[in-house]
Amino acid sequence: MSEIKVNKLSSRTGNAVTLGTSGDTFTIPSGVTLTNSGTATGFGSDSDISWQAVVTSDTTMVAGRGYFVDSSGGAKTMTLPASPSLGDTVAIVALDGATNSVTIARNSSKIEGSTDDLTIATAYGALTLVFSDADNGWYRHNNEAPDSFVSATGGTATTSGDYKIHTFNSSSNFVVSSASNRASSNEVSYMVVAGGGGGGSSRGGGGGAGGFREGRASNDSFTVSPLNAPAGITISAQTYPITVGAGGNGEPGPTNQGAGTKGGSSTFATITSAGGGGGRDDDSPDTSSKSPGGSGGGGGGGAAAQNTAGTGNTPPVSPPQGNNGGNGTSNDGQGNQGGGGGGATAVGVSNDQPVAHGGAGATTHISGSPTAYAGGGGAGGVPGKAVGNGGAGGGGNGNANGSSNTGGGGGGGPGPGTAGGSSGGSGVVIIRYKYQ
Repeated sequence: MSEIKVNKLSSRTGNAVTLGTSGDTFTIPSGVTLTNSGTATGFGSDSDISWQAVVTSDTTMVAGRGYFVDSSGGAKTMTLPASPSLGDTVAIVALDGATNSVTIARNSSKIEGSTDDLTIATAYGALTLVFSDADNGWYRHNNEAPDSFVSATGGTATTSGDYKIHTFNSSSNFVVSSASNRASSNEVSYMVVAGGGGGGSSRGGGGGAGGFREGRASNDSFTVSPLNAPAGITISAQTYPITVGAGGNGEPGPTNQGAGTKGGSSTFATITSAGGGGGRDDDSPDTSSKSPGGSGGGGGGGAAAQNTAGTGNTPPVSPPQGNNGGNGTSNDGQGNQGGGGGGATAVGVSNDQPVAHGGAGATTHISGSPTAYAGGGGAGGVPGKAVGNGGAGGGGNGNANGSSNTGGGGGGGPGPGTAGGSSGGSGVVIIRYKYQ
């Protein structure tokens, strides 16, 4: 065995020195120490990390380097290399992550099979990322900044699997104290239902259901209604005011010149659902004020042929938040008679049918179990013809209130006589997100 002893190897020409040829093996004996004062690449482990001076600005990282990031002056973004190779490694320490977060931008590659960026939001949180392949991208070789999740309060909180559900039966605040360090986990599912409209008096139309709007987050898989948006809302750490609309009042009898009142709107973030339109009375004997039932999320039922039904999905949104009410008609000498209120998924039944039922609502599993909301109110009946049933989802039968916190329309008042219409049910807001 030959032995060469030198103090330094340098390139004779150029800047590169090749050690051995393909297939050669070099053995480093026990007790030998290798000291790297430059940049090492291609070793595929933590041994190739060359730590850099503290950075205070957004930086595109280089494989083989480690970065101390000072974010005390504001949030920073550290961008991963654009064309990584197998075993490329970078390391990041967020010195002030609890003050201002440090985002790890994925650039052109995935991170653990996902297109999400990462965020370090703890002081001295540290990550070492190693590149594997195009399908899996970078993976966390060490993870001293584990995934965090949304933390929030407000309403009545329950859980279903990995998801937390906040139900608001009255106006309040949804307070997000902290967001997730994965962007996709900050998308929340929602359902916003407005208050149902009140029913018309004697022989009146049913109240329209409160507007129904739903969006399922891309990170969730519960069974949605046919009206899914289909996207949730991305939230951040802040307070979101929640408005839950009240049900509209039924028209007092015997006015015979108007309609039940419109339900109140419900809101969350950028989503507003309109209150249901009031059901129309039969407008007899006064014939000077012919007008349709009220418009809103669901349209109020008409009452008498000339007093047509109200228009649903007002103002218009997509998917539609409700349907039209049913028209009223005359009933063979028994007086005018109302139509059913419009529901979330069906129009109110016109009173030229055997019974003027309210339109059906929408069923969703957002709360963890199948529940229907926003049914239209049933029409008031006349002798020889039954009152209409409320639509599935809390709609009140003729002469009955809509159910609370469903957005159901109130039932129309029966006739002939002086009976007033019934009140609509109040609305509800539900927010659902991944919490573990």
